[in-house]
Amino acid sequence: MIVKKTYADLVAPLTDEERAELEALKDSEPEPDEDCPAQTAEQLKQFRRVADEYRNEKNKQSVTLRLSPATLAKAKSLGKGYTSILSRIIENALNDPDTLRNSL
Repeated sequence: MIVKKTYADLVAPLTDEERAELEALKDSEPEPDEDCPAQTAEQLKQFRRVADEYRNEKNKQSVTLRLSPATLAKAKSLGKGYTSILSRIIENALNDPDTLRNSL
């Protein structure tokens, strides 16, 4: 049996007082507080710079790799996202001197 609930089913309806309060706030500007102060233009530029650096750091490149049929079958048996798993395995192997030495 499937039971569907909507947001309205879970939340009590607004009172007239709550509706009036929301209506009064509709056209007002947000007011920053000590937990979330307003950001200056310079601070916002810093966010963009950090985001760009992170994006460039995480940007992946496409490569062609030849694998044996058995290896490819094992990789595909990992399910959806197996290429990301292979990427992490390769990265870990390249960072581990013993694994790297044993594979050469």
